Amino acid sequence: MRKVSVTFGHILLLLLTIFYKPVEVEAQSKTSAFDLKDGDRVVFLGNSLFENDFQYGYLELALTTRFPDKNVTFRNLGWSGDDVWGDGRSTFTNPPTAYQHLMQNIAKTQPTVVFLGYGGVEAQEGEAGLAHFKDGLNNLLNKIDSLGAKTILLSTIPVVSSDTSINLSKRNADLELYASAIAKIAADRGKQFIDIYKPIMDASKKTTIIENGVHLNETGYYYLANVLENGLGLKNEKQTTTISVSKTGAEASANAKILESDKELANLQFIIPEKFLPLPASPETEKLADVAPILKVTGLKKGFYALTANDDQIVTASAKDWEKGVEIKQGPSYYQSAEIRDMILKKNELHFFQYRPINETYIIGFRAYEQGKHVKDLEDQNILIKWLEGQIALQRMPKEIVYKLSALGN
Repeated sequence: MRKVSVTFGHILLLLLTIFYKPVEVEAQSKTSAFDLKDGDRVVFLGNSLFENDFQYGYLELALTTRFPDKNVTFRNLGWSGDDVWGDGRSTFTNPPTAYQHLMQNIAKTQPTVVFLGYGGVEAQEGEAGLAHFKDGLNNLLNKIDSLGAKTILLSTIPVVSSDTSINLSKRNADLELYASAIAKIAADRGKQFIDIYKPIMDASKKTTIIENGVHLNETGYYYLANVLENGLGLKNEKQTTTISVSKTGAEASANAKILESDKELANLQFIIPEKFLPLPASPETEKLADVAPILKVTGLKKGFYALTANDDQIVTASAKDWEKGVEIKQGPSYYQSAEIRDMILKKNELHFFQYRPINETYIIGFRAYEQGKHVKDLEDQNILIKWLEGQIALQRMPKEIVYKLSALGN
């Protein structure tokens, strides 16, 4: 009996092991997955890595479109030349000191999620300045923690230049040193860390993504948005939709739905539901992140066929090409995403001049006695900012698109 009991116990233990572990792993993955909730306030805090995205808006656009059903606000507090001690934020008015200014900037936004991008400026001090940088970064994280916000730390990015007067190997070695320090602090404090150094370096060998050696251009920010998505576990997989045409009708893969197909199968209508809007791309960005969806249509009669989206012709190809698969690189979804991006840029411009007015010394500084009355004008900017955020909210959900494939000449 003892032998049977032991055998049964082993079997029971084996069954528990088989059926329990996947549940445990699933729970852990759900806990660690990046997500945004209604009411979240996302802040991009750092040096020119974030400030320069004021011109492009790709980082905010990527997160806005990935969570279209969530009401999230975004504020870009990037400041060129800034470091973890806020030295780049110094003004003629003192107090507040540059560091106090940095602390005030953070607290005023009441963040719940902070993307932190520092180290590029500090790395110029080399190994000698590393300890000072670590102290500053930890103090900054303490401040963000005290506000109850989640922090995602980014690495530095490399210097890419053809200028032989620059010691690139030494400069990049220092940048990697600081990137490693950021990663170590993130690990020690249980924070998420995303390495953007290596992806940016690799991408710079394929096309120009950095200008003047240190700053990302528009293609660079498009690619950085993709790198952040991947780092957050929001990987954008290239999707293929297949439609098979035969004499009895048309059938579509699971990610599409046939609406209509005529007897001659010369006209075919269907929809392809989208979970989120795509980022507007360009020929340069496609070299780095080719995620345009592919449409395959098999069984077509010989000839050429035009694809329209909501009656707007977007691509024409032969039956042979449709059978191989055609990339969909334009259409209503791309136009909608581009409109959202335009509104993000306008909103961020208003916010930029609100929290960093050109004549700050005269409005809120030590000479406020001269033009301090204009503080109300800065506050009134919130009306326009909130209106634009409302318009973005109305546009961020994907809309149904009716595609129609028609034989040319019919």
